[in-house]
Amino acid sequence: MTDRQSAGAVAAPDVARACASSGDVRPITQIDFARAGIVTPQMAAVAAAEGREPEAIRAAVAAGRIAIPANIHHASLAPAGVGSTLEGVPLSTKVNVNLGISGDLADEALEWEKVDVALELGADAIMDLSNSGKTRAFRRALVEKSPAMIGTVPMYDAIGYLEKALIAITPEDFLEVVRAHAEDGVDFVTIHAGMNRRVIESFKETGRLTNIVSRGGSLIFAWMEATGRENPFYEYYDEVLAILHEHDVCISIGDAMRPGSGYDATDAGQIAELIEIGKLTRRAWDAGVQVMVEGPGHMALDEIAANMKLEKRLCHQAPFYVLGPLVTDIAPGYDHITAAIGGAIAASSGADFLCYVTPAEHLRLPDANDVREGLVATKIAAHAADIAKGVPGARDRDNRMSDARRRVAWDEMFELSLDPARARAVFESAPPSTEGTCTMCGKMCAMKTVNDIMDGLVVDLDAE
Repeated sequence: MTDRQSAGAVAAPDVARACASSGDVRPITQIDFARAGIVTPQMAAVAAAEGREPEAIRAAVAAGRIAIPANIHHASLAPAGVGSTLEGVPLSTKVNVNLGISGDLADEALEWEKVDVALELGADAIMDLSNSGKTRAFRRALVEKSPAMIGTVPMYDAIGYLEKALIAITPEDFLEVVRAHAEDGVDFVTIHAGMNRRVIESFKETGRLTNIVSRGGSLIFAWMEATGRENPFYEYYDEVLAILHEHDVCISIGDAMRPGSGYDATDAGQIAELIEIGKLTRRAWDAGVQVMVEGPGHMALDEIAANMKLEKRLCHQAPFYVLGPLVTDIAPGYDHITAAIGGAIAASSGADFLCYVTPAEHLRLPDANDVREGLVATKIAAHAADIAKGVPGARDRDNRMSDARRRVAWDEMFELSLDPARARAVFESAPPSTEGTCTMCGKMCAMKTVNDIMDGLVVDLDAE
């Protein structure tokens, strides 16, 4: 267990002291404790991991600028912070992996293989998007095993969990599913509460090329249309918040109206929902629940920076969790690249959390290799953004890599790589004839040539 994992597993701060600081109201959530002036072990762990002062983390959590998703039942969690300090200094950009059991490919062993890849490569979060059958055993085992924070979308699980047709599900049923996920220990849940009747009216009036592409959003839209009722997560939002507060589950307010094509980006439906999400953000904070806001989607390069600023303005600087954005719609099989391009721009422009996209996006359920490719691409985007936006210490690893390259220290290079196994395997697949070099340059290796000259050695570059 790492130091960060150990810090996440210790008991909560002394409740009596916290109660005395908060008017005899028992604090439960990270934001409760932060407002009571208490630095929790989770806040201390985030401060240590990010190289910040614990008080700076506490103050930002209290204000909603930083979220530390940390369900009170997730004992194996290594806490991670998402957002920035009150002074606007960003934490490192976090990366999420999606996986989960599908109705067409219900192979639990495959999902555990993906979990292993995600943890091996250092994913900060894993979202279990299982949507078929009885998924509770997998979810509970994932929470028990994973030091990464765990997220879910209860709406995906509702039909299988309740064994009811969508139209037969009641608002009380939806709340029951949210409660089950909270009790199981998930650290954040995506709740599509912003797509209310006003947003639907805007969507219908203006139209879209790709309509509603959010799976959870489409199910809620179908339920609303079939029943004639308001979005249950909007109508019963206070009840949702009460459940989340009881278990310290961070609400990730889902973007049901995110654009599914570049053509639909920044349209009336997306912005109407974002305005509603801003209102819901304040209500969650008032209820002592931490918030992240989810964002687009598909979007042209020149719209990304403005969208990041718009979210921060309308949602009161809440941490922003972004899927992609995918910057073109014509690259199936390579959408981990289109998303990484957009993700790098989004994170460098203010996004705090990137959801990975794999090469299988739009085509099929990803396999373990797709998870590896998508996660590494997104970690590259996140790290590149951290360098660009001046996250303290972000460039240190790059500098160590550059020094190792100068010294042609291959083992150090592999160790510093985002995917050490991949880097070593590529190098060893083509052994060089000149020791200490690679087959790209061989004896003409620039690093070796200059090193030898600096060491006073004779450099032999005669033709063979």
